[in-house]
Amino acid sequence: MCPFDYGHEHQTPPEVLAYRNSGNRDEPGWRVRVVSNKFPALGIEGDLNRQGDGLYDKMNGIGAHEVVIETPDHNATLSDMPERQIEEFLWAFRERAGDLKKDRRFRYIVMFRNYGEAAGASVEHPHSQLIALPVVPANVKEELEGALRFYKQKERCIFCDIIRQESAASVRLVSDTDRFTVIEPYASRFPFETWILPKTHASHYEDADGPTIQNLAWILRATVRKMEKVLERPAYNLIVHTAPLREGPLDHYHWHVEIIPRLAKVAGFEWGPGFYINLTPPEEATKFLREAGLG
Repeated sequence: MCPFDYGHEHQTPPEVLAYRNSGNRDEPGWRVRVVSNKFPALGIEGDLNRQGDGLYDKMNGIGAHEVVIETPDHNATLSDMPERQIEEFLWAFRERAGDLKKDRRFRYIVMFRNYGEAAGASVEHPHSQLIALPVVPANVKEELEGALRFYKQKERCIFCDIIRQESAASVRLVSDTDRFTVIEPYASRFPFETWILPKTHASHYEDADGPTIQNLAWILRATVRKMEKVLERPAYNLIVHTAPLREGPLDHYHWHVEIIPRLAKVAGFEWGPGFYINLTPPEEATKFLREAGLG
């Protein structure tokens, strides 16, 4: 039996959020449901207890690990869900991020979706996850610091500049709406790596308004449909890149969504010098995705 068979709510942890048509908490009738992960990467209870250990630092594994159950339909995929269903689980991301932000122990929230075994999904039922961390991850710091260096030099957001340049050049522009631009990034690390960027500058996903979430649902489904048509339903990782929780609005950073189809393996050459071999240039990937239509 699927562990996300939520006709049997007693098999799951108590819900922390639900959008429902009927019923009370932990009862049937829900459309989207958020529960604590049964096997969390971090635990919600306790203190960080930061301390030194010689030249090293250590702390307790304190955080929150939640599962967003996107639909009661076990066989649904992101590409065939109604837009409203996608919009609701994106709202669940926003609502839970906003709530977890109140816990002063947490510094960053990772919001992600693994689809397919090759992408790390251990359960087939449609779901996403979010993990609240007590630290800002090193790769997030690197992205933020790079964006800040560009801003100090140019007095412009690098992501806003990317949107303007890619929209004008069009060679890596997959599609766009009045609120979002979809591109294959320049010198992408992976084949068909895709970015979805809001056209209006904002640093925090949890501050997105209703029309933005609604349009994101449409462009997200359309983009995944393109990928599935071209790549025959690949496994992929979807990650929301957003600013740290304790930062106010940032002029130099721009939240966005990255989708990484799992078409290539990361091996010694990538792990060593950090170089990536991409056999499908982004310009070529763009042509394939454009030809797939709007989805």
